[in-house]
Amino acid sequence: MASFLTRSTSRLPPAFLPQSCRVQAPRYASSPLFRRAFATPASQGEQPRLRLGSLSPNFKAKTTQGDMDFHEWIGDKWAILFSHPADFTPVCTTELGAFAKLKPEFDKRGVKLIGLSANEIDSHDKWISDINDISKTSLSFPIIADANRHIAWLYDMVDTQDTTNIDKKGIAFTIRSVFVIDPAKKIRLTMMYPASAGRNTAEVLRVVDSLQTGDKKGVTTPIDWTPGQDVIVPPTVSTEDARKKFGDVREVRPYLRFTNVGK
Repeated sequence: MASFLTRSTSRLPPAFLPQSCRVQAPRYASSPLFRRAFATPASQGEQPRLRLGSLSPNFKAKTTQGDMDFHEWIGDKWAILFSHPADFTPVCTTELGAFAKLKPEFDKRGVKLIGLSANEIDSHDKWISDINDISKTSLSFPIIADANRHIAWLYDMVDTQDTTNIDKKGIAFTIRSVFVIDPAKKIRLTMMYPASAGRNTAEVLRVVDSLQTGDKKGVTTPIDWTPGQDVIVPPTVSTEDARKKFGDVREVRPYLRFTNVGK
C-alpha cells in the first residue's frame, strides 16, 4: 500500500505524527483498500504503475489456444486485452459474442484480440460453446485462464468499490478492463467498466482507428470521429506547414484547424 508520508516522517512513532496522519486500527481495518488486500493474491507483490505509454507487463499464461508468452504472442501487431469477471455470466457472454463477430474488422487493422476470465480452461471451452450458440458466431481468439487472478492483479483489473465481488476463496473477481497495446508493447489506451455495464465494441474499434490514424498521419481526432471525417491539425504544427503537408486546412480558430486525410 502506498504511503503518502515522507520517508523521514513515516518512521516517526504514532505519538509524534500529526493527528491527520494517524491511522486508527478499527477504521483502517474496515477500509476498502484494507479489505481489497485480502481479496487479491498475496504472492503478487506490489502492482506496477500502469499509465498510458507504459510498457505493458509481460506474462505467461494458459489460454484456450495453448500456453503463451504475452509479448511474443503480440509480435509486431496491435493487441486488445479485455477482462471478464467470470465464465457463464450474462453480460460477458453478450460481449464475447459481439467481439467474435467484429473480429474480421480488427484483423483488417492488424489487431489481435485476447480475452481473460477468472476460470480454468475447461470452463472456458464449455462457455465458448454457449457463446457461439447464443450469438450465432464462431469465437476464434484466445481466452486466458486466470483463476488465481495473477494477471488481473498485474493489470489492476479489480474493483476497490465493490470488495464483496469475491469468489469462494475470497479473491476478487475482475472488472471489465480494456487495454489497447501497440506493436512496441506500449499501453496506448485503457477503459474500465464496472461488472454491471457491458462494453461497446464499436467504440473499441473506433479508438483503434483514431490511434492508428494519429500514428500514420500525425493528426488528432475530434469528438465522435470516425474514419473519413475531418481530423484536427495538432497545435505543434503551424497552419502554413499543415497546408504544405495536408493541402486544404480549415481554420476555425488559430488553435482549432481541420483537415481531411481520407480513410
